[in-house]
Amino acid sequence: MNKRLYITGFILLFTAIACGSIAGMFLFMIRDLPQIRSLETYTPSAITRIYSTDNKLLAELYREKRDPVPLDKIPEYLQKALITAEDRQFYTHSGIDLKGIARAIITDILAGGFVQGASTITQQLSKTLFLSPQKTILRKIKEALMAIQLERRYTKDEILELYLNQIYLGSGAYGVESAARIFFGKPVTNLDLSDCAMIAAMPKAPSAYSPLANPELAVKRRNIVLKQMRVTGAITDDQYKKAAEKPFVAVKKITVSKAPYFVDYVKKILEKEIGPTRLYTGGLTVYTTLSSKLQNASDLAIAHGIENLQNRRKKAPALKARPQGALISIDVRTGGIIAMSGGNDYSKSPFNRATAARRQPGSAFKPILYAHAIEQGFNQSSLILDAPVSFPGAKKNKPWQPENFSKTYQGEITLRKALTHSENIPAVRLIDQLGISSVIDFARKLGIQSRLSPYLSLALGTSEINLTELTAAYAVFPNQGIYIHPYCIVDVLDDGNQSIWKPATEKRIAMSRENAAIMSNILEGVILEGTGKKAKSIHRPVAGKTGTTNNYKDALFIGFSPTIATGVWVGCDDFSTLGAKETGARAALPIWIEFMKNALENQEYEYFDVPDNMIKIKISPTTGKPLPNDQTNDSDGVVALFAKENPPE
Repeated sequence: MNKRLYITGFILLFTAIACGSIAGMFLFMIRDLPQIRSLETYTPSAITRIYSTDNKLLAELYREKRDPVPLDKIPEYLQKALITAEDRQFYTHSGIDLKGIARAIITDILAGGFVQGASTITQQLSKTLFLSPQKTILRKIKEALMAIQLERRYTKDEILELYLNQIYLGSGAYGVESAARIFFGKPVTNLDLSDCAMIAAMPKAPSAYSPLANPELAVKRRNIVLKQMRVTGAITDDQYKKAAEKPFVAVKKITVSKAPYFVDYVKKILEKEIGPTRLYTGGLTVYTTLSSKLQNASDLAIAHGIENLQNRRKKAPALKARPQGALISIDVRTGGIIAMSGGNDYSKSPFNRATAARRQPGSAFKPILYAHAIEQGFNQSSLILDAPVSFPGAKKNKPWQPENFSKTYQGEITLRKALTHSENIPAVRLIDQLGISSVIDFARKLGIQSRLSPYLSLALGTSEINLTELTAAYAVFPNQGIYIHPYCIVDVLDDGNQSIWKPATEKRIAMSRENAAIMSNILEGVILEGTGKKAKSIHRPVAGKTGTTNNYKDALFIGFSPTIATGVWVGCDDFSTLGAKETGARAALPIWIEFMKNALENQEYEYFDVPDNMIKIKISPTTGKPLPNDQTNDSDGVVALFAKENPPE
């Protein structure tokens, strides 16, 4: 009796120890398993798309190229094909296939390694969502335990939907919607039986079976899946035959509008405002201000302009550096950026010279100085001396003596002529008279944020400025004196089409409407009688200013119509010369003209704003004296705009 009790006690003790060990091992293995409850708030990573104002796709942003779709949008053929190929007992097992596991263990033992995984769809989902791909016994056990937990908490359809949206299918496609668009160029809802079978064939070996990587093998594998579907009764013999005979034709790659500099600019803003995680995984829709038509026109104008410049530079073999061109175009009335080219070739240099580069603007800065003068009571006929001048220099006993580009001087001339002909000496005298600090303060009103050096040479554009802020400053003149900070994003929608972010509009009165109109009129004179005469070929009201820096390192033209302000810069990144005589009028203006012709092609003909309290008077640009409108012996006479209370004397 005692012996029997001893044996019984031993068995019970052994059983308790064994159960405890198994339980302990089980707890050890599941202690670091991810919480299944996290799936209740889980949303798969999705693609963010950026669109132009004319609804052209500019870019797709993603960490994984994924477009989640609900199960009821996924064709039944695709669901059946995938279950047939991957897990025929999916709707009957509890997360693991015991027969399949036993079969796989025998195969792996005979092969001396992991050959057959025997993973159900639920196990594959567990591994994809929570576990590493490393093939170990411990990971396989965790995978099975996780699958059982998933099956207890979620329905089969919920698991299948997650799997279809999560699985990698080759060629960068994550999920069936992404695969449908990458391989067949259509949404998953439009896939036929043959397409569905091909996608269902890929999970076994996505890289090998991708139809883009190996179309022959992909078709062979597709037909195996179709045969399996026929054997299991998922499709008929006729359906099998028709689908198996269909050839695979690679979809033509969708070309995305060429706006990489602009897209980078948008990304930088959104990374700051909504965070990179949401931007690259949230499936957002971003609507921008860019016109794809004008962006193409911008890129072409830059390419043509740089090509022509390079042809001229061939005569000077010593010029080794590759010139770059940049263009920014802004809707005058809204502040929206409608075109942006940050360089000639993004693949070689993603640096955005339209927004990030700071270069000397040369004479293109002068309109800011003259606008301040007009605000201070000067008018177009006000006289200023164009004669040699000397100022105390930064170095002791060495005065600063600026010169005109032409090295000639005309005596007293009007402000209009001084600006339209871009004379340097009048500009330096003017900034000396107005005060450097007051000019800098006014430049800030016009949106110039770059550091401006407090020296007289500021009048000649020696302080470095970026092209975008300078172009936005010019846009004040045709916009009735109102400054609008340039913006590029109209709206950002989440995956439920709800707006989550819009930029705040930065808008202010920078100068009076009347004085802005005067500046538009003077800069129109640059085209009609000054350094920008080539732009007459546009045959519309346009205005602007050339800019050239010392030794021809920078060439600019900043100009506008009543509706569009556009800035063009040409230069070398290493600050070397563009070449002799490569001025703003020669190197930058032709690019501006080509772009503006395209930009204004289908727009209504518009004139610059002229307030009711203003009057146009014909004057001598040299003396500023009014001339009879019918006077013909003064061919140099120009029609200038004045406030009625401040006419020429």
